[in-house]
Amino acid sequence: MSHLTEAQTEDQQLLDKLRPSRIILPVLIGLGVVGFMFWRSYQPGDLAPLADAKPLWLLVMLVVLVARDAGYVYRIRYLTQKVLSWRAALDVIMLWEFSSCVLPSAVGGTAVAPVLLHKEGIPLGKSVAYIMATAMLDNLYYVLAVPLVVLIGGDALYPHEALQGGLVATLRVGFILSYVFVTVYALLMMYAIFINPKAVKRLLVRLFSVRGIRRFRGKAYKMGNEMVLASAELRGNGLAYWLRASLSTAFVWTARYLVIGCLIAAFIDVTWPEFWLIFGRNLTYKVILLIAITPGGAGIAEGAFPTFFGKFIGTPTMTNFMVLLYRVVTYYLYLVLGAVFLPRWVARIFGKRKVEEVMQS
Repeated sequence: MSHLTEAQTEDQQLLDKLRPSRIILPVLIGLGVVGFMFWRSYQPGDLAPLADAKPLWLLVMLVVLVARDAGYVYRIRYLTQKVLSWRAALDVIMLWEFSSCVLPSAVGGTAVAPVLLHKEGIPLGKSVAYIMATAMLDNLYYVLAVPLVVLIGGDALYPHEALQGGLVATLRVGFILSYVFVTVYALLMMYAIFINPKAVKRLLVRLFSVRGIRRFRGKAYKMGNEMVLASAELRGNGLAYWLRASLSTAFVWTARYLVIGCLIAAFIDVTWPEFWLIFGRNLTYKVILLIAITPGGAGIAEGAFPTFFGKFIGTPTMTNFMVLLYRVVTYYLYLVLGAVFLPRWVARIFGKRKVEEVMQS
C-alpha cells in the first residue's frame, strides 16, 4: 500500500513540476525585461538592418535548431539502449526542455528527466544512471570546449567593451571557478561510473559531514548510492556505446552554441573570426545562466545578452530585437512545444481523464 502511495506522490510531484500555469511567470519576467530594454533604447531607424535579412543564414539557424533537437532525441534513445521508441524519445526530450524552461536554471530539467524515463517503463535505477551519463557527457563537453575557445578567443571572450575592469575581473573569476567545479565534478563522475563508485560515495558523505554543510549529507548519501547504481548499469557498455553517446553530445552542444552566431549573421555582416568569437562568448555567457535563480533564466538571460553580444550587432535597439528573437527560438518555442507535447504525453502515460486535470492546474 505504501509503495502505491509513493508512486502516486511521485506522479503528482512530476505533474506539478510540469503544470502549464508555470509558463506565466517566466514569460512575464522575460518579456517585461525585453520591453523595458526596448523602451529605454528605441531610436527610429535603428531596426533598418531587418530589411537586409539574409534568408540563407535564417535557414541555417533553423537547420541547427532542428539538428540539435534531433541529436538529443537520438542520444537519449541510444543511451537507453533503444528501450524508448522514437516517439517516446521525442516526448521525453520535449518535456525535458519544457521543464528546463519553467524550473530555475540551477535545478533545470535534470530533476525531472529520470522520472520521465521511469514513466516510459525504464526502472528508476536505470533511469537515474542514464541521466547521470548525460550529465557527465555534457560536463565533459564543457571541460574540453573551454580550452579550445580560450585558445581561439583569448581575452576577447570577456566583454571588455561593455563592462568596467572590476566586473570583467569578477566574470573571469566566476568563469574559472565554474570551469574548475565542472571539471572536478565531471572527473569525479567518470571515476565513480568507470572505476570505484563506493570510494566516491564515501568521499561525498565525508565531505558533507563538515560543519556548515552537514544538512546536505542526506543528499550526498543519496547521490553516492545513485553513482553506485549507475556504475553497475553502465560499466559493462562497450566502446561503441560511449563513442556514439560522446559524438551525439558534442553535436548537440556545438549546435546549441552556434544558434546566436547564425542569428546575428542573418542580419549583420559578421566575419568568420567574429563568428567563432561569438561561439566562444557563449561559454562565458553560460556562466551567468548557471547561477540564474529565475525559471529558465528568464529576465537574467535577456538582461545579460547585450553585454556579451552587443558589440557584434550595433545599436542597442537592434541588439534588443536580437535578444527577443534569440529567446523566441531557444526559449519561448519550447514553452509552446511543451504545452503541445504535455497533454499528448499525459494521455499516453496516465490516460485521457488526467489530461484535463493537469491542463487546468
